[in-house]
Order: sequence, then structure tokens, then C-alpha cells
Amino acid sequence: MERKTFSVVFFCKKTKVTRKGKAPIYARITTQGVSTEIYTQCQIEPQKWNQRAERSLFRDQVSQQINDIVASYRANILAAYDQLIREGREPNCFAIKQRLDNPHSGMRMFLAELDKYCDKRQKEVGVRITQLTANKYHRLLRYLREYTQAQYGKEDISLEQVSYEYIDAFNTFLQTAHNCHHNGAVNLLDCMKNFMLYCQRNEWIEKNPFQHYKLKEQHNKAKDHLTKTELDTLIRKQMPNERLERIRDVFVFCCLTGLAFTDVDHLRKEHLSTDDKGTVWIHKPREKTAVMSRIPLLSYPVELLKKYEHDTELQAKGKLLPVPSNQKMNSYLKELTVICNIDKNLTTHCARHTFACLAIEYGMPIDVIAKILGHTNTNMTRHYAKISENNISREMMKIGNLMNRP
Repeated sequence: MERKTFSVVFFCKKTKVTRKGKAPIYARITTQGVSTEIYTQCQIEPQKWNQRAERSLFRDQVSQQINDIVASYRANILAAYDQLIREGREPNCFAIKQRLDNPHSGMRMFLAELDKYCDKRQKEVGVRITQLTANKYHRLLRYLREYTQAQYGKEDISLEQVSYEYIDAFNTFLQTAHNCHHNGAVNLLDCMKNFMLYCQRNEWIEKNPFQHYKLKEQHNKAKDHLTKTELDTLIRKQMPNERLERIRDVFVFCCLTGLAFTDVDHLRKEHLSTDDKGTVWIHKPREKTAVMSRIPLLSYPVELLKKYEHDTELQAKGKLLPVPSNQKMNSYLKELTVICNIDKNLTTHCARHTFACLAIEYGMPIDVIAKILGHTNTNMTRHYAKISENNISREMMKIGNLMNRP
């Protein structure tokens, strides 16, 4: 059985002596080897403090008052420790300190406060965050309720009970009970980390349990993308029916614009504009991040928009392209790979990677690609763009030409 350790030591902090020659008296509370300090709001001349007795041995009136304050503080700390045990809470040093600072305040519960935080985030939609981000916080809350009930048999736990162990076990729960991939679990844990930082800044908790918990997405898996030849084959191939033709058109439009699936689904007339040179532009904030994408359209994407501009069904919905659900899109793309003899696993996100890779292939600067994709950091763009052997060869030839010059 694990041994519980608890101690209280009062001391005079001689490193903080005031101009009047007095030093503050602190109480150091230690539980399980972890300590925190509390200022007792009284000061004493260092020479009057006896550390062995943890009090002043002088008999003047001020010294006696200080001793009474120290004794009162010790009694309050012991009472707070005892009360926390009776409430079934972990009597750690931070919980004791919080109880002393706010003796009449109720215990803050983890899921109850997270529920309020989710409402707060929801009100920020369209101002600071997108609806997709707000949805992640609500999903996190739903999964945490499931986990807490399954693991602890409780509807809620106190904020102080959220520990490194709790987070790590919840991570495992996400990847087993809900089949979340590593990056999906990290995304939800990032939301939880933001909430715990919010709690720490509000001084509801002393220490953030994520302080030593590493959250790192995996980017080592290679993403499929189409080559220029494969994309041309897909464009020219005669489709056996209208359903697959529509899917092909939507996918190709994404390949030539870099738009994500949800962005092309929400593309509307107000996002299109024409400049003085007659170039059609898409100016649209990304659904995921609200960062503006600025995309000049090539001739073929413009042709695709014209192809569907008189579609009555799309006009009724206010859409520009016949975008199905993501599930149907991915399912139908598998049919396209068979028809076009493309040995790759095509998904809606593959189109975005195709755009980035072809843009790199044709020499587009990485910062320009980032603007088109709606990235705020070119490091994000590098995850999308793969440098082909043709590109490496071309750059090597440039160096070779320079070296061969007389």
C-alpha cells in the first residue's frame, strides 16, 4: 500500500528582508514529496525567529501575536487536510492551499467546468474559432464523460484529480474504445490542454497536468497524390455514367485549386471575383481555420464552374459544384481508380496533396503555395508537398550549368 506523506513547516524567508529589517513568514506544505508555500501575512526580525521551534522565543507582545498567527495557520492547514479526506478528495498540497485561500468556495468539478468552457468556445465561433473547432470541444466533453464513468464510476471528478495518469489513460481510451488514430487523439488532447491552461490561468489549479505530457502528431506516413500524367488521364477518361462524371469533376477541381473537401462543398458565388486582367479568383476563408485562401483559377476549373452554373438542383442549394457526402465521395473515388487504372488509394484529401506536389513540380515557391492552401506557416505546407525526382534533377541541372560556366 502506498504511504501517504504530509508535513507542514513554518519558516522565516531571510532572502526577502524588507527595508525595515523584517522577513516574511511562510508555511511550506508538503504532500507526497511535492511542496507549495503560503504567505502567513506576518513578518518578523530574522534574529527573533527560532527555526527549530518554528516560532519566536521572545516574550514581547509582537512576538506573541506572531506565534498565535502561526499556531492558527497550522490548525487551519490540519483542518483543511482533514476536511478534504472526509470529502473523498485527494488532500494534496495544492488542494489544501486552495481551501485555505477560498474556505467558503465550492469544489470545482472538472466536467462541469469543461461544459461551461465548451459554451464559451461556442460563442466565439465566427470571431475567434470555427464551428469545426467548437465541435471538437463538445466531442471531447462527450468522450471524457464516457471515460470518467467507465474508469471511476462517477459522473464527474474534481479538477485536482486530473493528473498525468488520467490523461494518459484517456489517450488509450480514445484509441481503443473509439478507434481514434494517433493524430485524432492528439487533436482532442490539444483541446483538453487548452482547457487546463485556462483553469491554471484562472488559478483554479496550481499545476497543469499536461506540463510533462508530450503531444506530437505523426507526419511520417506518405500521402498518395496524382502525377501530372495520372491527372490528365482522369480528366480525359470517358465516364460510364453521370454520377462518376460529377465525382471526377469535383475531385479534379480540388486538384487544380488546392481546396479541401469541406471548402469546395461550401464554395458559393460570393467567394468568386474577377480582376482587371479577367482572371477569376477564389477568396474564401478555410472552414477549418478561418484563414483566407487566395486562389487564381486556371481555365479548366473555370470551365467546370460554367458546366454546372445552370444546374437547378445546385442553384436551389446555393452550391457551385455537385459535392456529395465525404463518405460517398471516397467510395466513388475507388471506382474511378479502377476505371482509370490508377493504382493508388484516392481520397478527398488526396486532391489537396496533388495540388501541392504539382505546384512544387512546376516551380511554384512554397510561400505562394501556402497562401493558396490557406496556411499560416510554410512548415504546414511542407507536409503536403513532396519533391519528385524530376524536380531534384531539374535543380541539379541548374547547379551543373553554373559549375560548367567558364
